[in-house]
Parts: sequence; structure tokens; C-alpha cells
Amino acid sequence: MSIQTVGVIGAGAWGTALAKVCARAGREAILWAREDEVVQTIKTHRQNSLFLPGVILDPAIHPTRELADLKGCDLILAVAPAQHMRSALAAFAPHAPDAPIVLCSKGVEQGSLKLMSALAAEALPTLTLAVLSGPSFAGEVARGLPTAVTLACAEAACAERIAEAIASPSFRPYLSTDLIGAEAGGAVKNVLAIACGVVEGRGLGRSAHAALITRGFAELTRLAVALGGQAETVAGLCGLGDLVLTCSSSQSRNMSVGLALGAGKSLDEALAGKRSIAEGVASAPAVAALADALKVEMPISRAVKRLLSGETDVDAAIAGLLSRPLKSEV
Repeated sequence: MSIQTVGVIGAGAWGTALAKVCARAGREAILWAREDEVVQTIKTHRQNSLFLPGVILDPAIHPTRELADLKGCDLILAVAPAQHMRSALAAFAPHAPDAPIVLCSKGVEQGSLKLMSALAAEALPTLTLAVLSGPSFAGEVARGLPTAVTLACAEAACAERIAEAIASPSFRPYLSTDLIGAEAGGAVKNVLAIACGVVEGRGLGRSAHAALITRGFAELTRLAVALGGQAETVAGLCGLGDLVLTCSSSQSRNMSVGLALGAGKSLDEALAGKRSIAEGVASAPAVAALADALKVEMPISRAVKRLLSGETDVDAAIAGLLSRPLKSEV
């Protein structure tokens, strides 16, 4: 069955950008928003002025506040924030069509320590699941700048069908069957981006920044493999690629939080005025707890968790990482 209409759950910056991706690929997009203001500004001005200002949205994008309006869609993109994904999918379940659902949010749920695919499997057990992840800033994707991502689905034929439906010359999905690897990379890189922001904000130099990305990637890989993912997957777009992007630009919401912390601001000050969610702040304690449960060594992620919770300060966190015992790189 061909995919003509795509339902998008979540009208933040990334959900809105993905709706535009679908429209650019020739699909109709039903964009569900929690905020009535978002629906009205899109209808009136063809812009999501709250989360993605300055981007004109195609007539093929139809905003709604009713999840029931997604009932006839041929594909669903779930883009609710990670810590709200469970409730969003539960609310959507009575209206869910018999269509694949692509999980587009990155994080680990606090409490359950589950990835988004596990939440979706509980809420929508009969649907085919896929994961979309990779180096992608919403504003750039919305403006049609070249972007490549990982699209993971256990059913290869379904992955091909989804890719054909959303691909365009400026948005290129690369296929994988490893959902866990694709999700783990996206979840951990947000935590590591906060650490990279701290290094940058503290003025510790490019050498320290490069070292942190590299050792952070080792942490990310260890956790992905412990969860059942493949090291080869996180060496691609959804792991290494996403990590490099998120840890290298102040456009990253997570890195910008770290920049503020490194410059001496409190967490409340770092988050002040931000409408979009920095997923790494919520995921850090869950990632650290998951590493403990799986007995995976993740010192950078644990240091971020302790910094965000107030258990340590920036200087003590940096000193703790620098004083770790010397060891083999591999």
C-alpha cells in the first residue's frame, strides 16, 4: 500500500520540520499540536511561530488538536518529547490506524529506563515500529538543507516503503534493521552534548572538546551493545554523526545548556526562556541509571547527571574525569 498521508504527533520544532519533509516529498501531513496557539498560527499565517518561526509551511500541512484526525493516515511519525512519549501514545492508541509508526524522539524514559520503541510496543503492540535518528537540526531540515538520517525497522520492506514516502533530494534516509542501536545513539548523544557545552563554556580548548567527543562515543557504543544494538550502527549517522553535530554547535539545545553551565550559570538560568526541550537534561539521570543497571562504564554521562542534579559542580566534575586512572584506549 502506498503512503500518501502522514500523521505527525507533536508540533515542536522537529515535528514541524518533519511535516515539511513529508510535504516536500509530495505527501499530505496531518500535524497534531498540543497547543491551540500553534494550530491557529499555522492556519492563519502558515507558520509555527511558537517553535519554528520564520519557516513558511506548505498548504499540504494540516494542523489539528484532535488525535482522531490521524485515524486515516498511512504512516505515523511520533515526535512527542521522550518523557511525554508514553502519555502521547496512550492518548493516540484509540485512534491508531493499521499503519507503521516511526519514533522520532531521542531519550530514555525516567523510571522505567526504557527506550521509545519499548514504550511504543506497550502502547501500540500491533503496529510495525521504526526509528528515525541522525544528525539533523530542525531549522536546517525545514529550510531544505541537505540532511542524511538513519531509518531503522526490523522489516526491511517496510523501511524501504517509508523511506520512499519521505525522501527527497535534500532529505536522505539510510536504512537499518537495528532499532536499538539507532535509539541508543540518539539518546546518549544529548547527554554528551551537555558535557561538550560545559567544556566549551569553561574555555578548556578544542583538544579537550575532541577528546570528550571521542571518549563519549566509546560510552555510547558500550551502552548500545549492552542493550542489544550493534556497534556498526552507532558508528553511522544515528550515533557518531548525530554526536558530532550535537556536540559541535550552539544550535544544539543540549550543548547550549552545557555552554551556560560552563560559563557559571545555574541549571535554571541555563533553561530560562527555552521553549523547546533539551532532552539530555531529562535523559541524563535515566541514562546513568541504565548504565548502572547494565554495569556499563559511562563516566562522562554519570558526571553530567551529577552536575545537573546538584551533586557536584563544574570544576569538581571536570577534576573527577581528569583524575581517572590511566587505561588502555580499547
